[in-house]
Parts: sequence; C-alpha cells; structure tokens
Amino acid sequence: MRSERAGSVAGIVLAAGASTRMGRNKLLLELDGVSLLRHTVGRAAAAGLSPVLVVLGHQAERALEELSGLDCRPVLNPEYARGATSSVRAGFAALPSEAVAAVVLLADMPFVTAGMIATMVERYREAAAPLVFSDYGGVSAPPTLFDRSLFDEVRAIDDRGCLKRTVKQHRSEALQVVWPATALADLDEPADYERIQAQLGAG
Repeated sequence: MRSERAGSVAGIVLAAGASTRMGRNKLLLELDGVSLLRHTVGRAAAAGLSPVLVVLGHQAERALEELSGLDCRPVLNPEYARGATSSVRAGFAALPSEAVAAVVLLADMPFVTAGMIATMVERYREAAAPLVFSDYGGVSAPPTLFDRSLFDEVRAIDDRGCLKRTVKQHRSEALQVVWPATALADLDEPADYERIQAQLGAG
C-alpha cells in the first residue's frame, strides 16, 4: 500500500433524484425485502468506505427514515431539481478533510457489490492513478473513485458538465476495473424493476 493512500476513502451515494420515469420513488422499492436505498448504502459501508455520505433531495424526510440505523451521513441537496451534477457537488462539498479519495455510487444499481467497491479501493491504494473507473463490457459507469487531487475539479463542475467528462479527461492516467456487463443494470422504469426482481429470483 502506498503510504499517502492509507487514509480513509469516503463514499458518496447519489440518491436525490425524483424518479420521474419510474412514477414513484424507486429508491424505496424493495429487492429481497430491503429497499434499494438501504441496499446500496449498506454495501458501501460493508466495503469499508468511511464516511458514507448519502445525498438526498426528493422525499428527503422519507429517505432519512429509510436510513435509520445505517452507518452513514445524510447530505441534503436543496438544488436536486437542477440535476445530478448538483448532487455531485453537494457530496464533494461535504467530504471531510481527512478523506484521501471518494467513491461515487448510484443508489439504483443493485448488482454493484461490496466486493466490487472494495476491489476498486484496493487497486487505488496500490497504484498512483488519480482515478479508478468501472467498465461493464465496454460501458463506463459508476462506481468511480476519485483521488483527492481531483476533488476541487469535481466541485467546480457546472450544471452543463458531468462526471463522465471528468473521467474522459483523465482516462489516460486512470485505472480501469472490468466487471460483467450484467452488473450494469439500473432501475429507471417499471419494466426495469420487474426484470431485476426476476433476475434476483432466478439467482
């Protein structure tokens, strides 16, 4: 392990969206008897991320109830209606000074495991790259790990920007971790929920 990377790696779970395509708050939907929100936050904590910051916006009070008993810190984004970038900024603004890196996760990716997250942190600690990104069969998507040298750059992203652009800008110096394409599944529409429930049932 590189000594300068031995400190805490934080987690930022983006969970502020209004779930407009789902028609109801997708983060409160249950998979195997556990809400999607608790599922994601629990896995982030199990992976050793500390602290786990959960950025909330839409139905924040209800989400706070769902987080009861979990080892996490809620971060309220009053500007969540401006888009996901505002939640990214809110999460990075709340990072503690001792965090050497931060892993950004989406709350609606149920097949991202604690083991996947822990592997990314392990790869980060062993290398010198400022960024570790996930690849699912040629598609780049979260989780994505950012070294603290990139924190100010991420905090400066405006509403027209996005994390994908930051990943692209640093791709030549980044580490890539490859996952099965099936782990990319997320929940946006009712059909996604039905399909993922079926997959979990079959598994």
